[in-house]
Amino acid sequence: MNMVKNLGKTNSPTQIREKRKMQKTIISTAKAPAAIGPYSQAVRVGDMLYTSGQIALNPETMEVIAGGIVEQSKQVLDNLVQVLAAAGADINSVVKTTCFLSDMNHFADFNEIYATYFSQQPPARSCVEVSRLPKDVLVEVEAIAMITS
Repeated sequence: MNMVKNLGKTNSPTQIREKRKMQKTIISTAKAPAAIGPYSQAVRVGDMLYTSGQIALNPETMEVIAGGIVEQSKQVLDNLVQVLAAAGADINSVVKTTCFLSDMNHFADFNEIYATYFSQQPPARSCVEVSRLPKDVLVEVEAIAMITS
């Protein structure tokens, strides 16, 4: 029987296989904006996916899209959908989002767009106003998703 010692504890082959499932995998796609700093678009650990915050960048030009909160919210969520897809997940896999708004007066407009993406069994969510976001965008959204495939 193949056993591995770890800090005085013995692991069974099943435990070893489970630990291997928990390895960290970096997720990257050209269909969403490239990271603009030292971070990954998303990281998968086991069956969980943790995305970095998505902002309203056009993935092809890496420029902030024109428009207000409605246009930026759509771009942010489109970018998020692409990152999820690159990891084998989709919008219905999301269990939690954290949403950052540059102005809480945008909350109603943001919510209207957000609801079109998360129309069935919406995830848990936090939504906060922050003093400033990268590239002075109006909104940023990060997510945690469960990968079932």
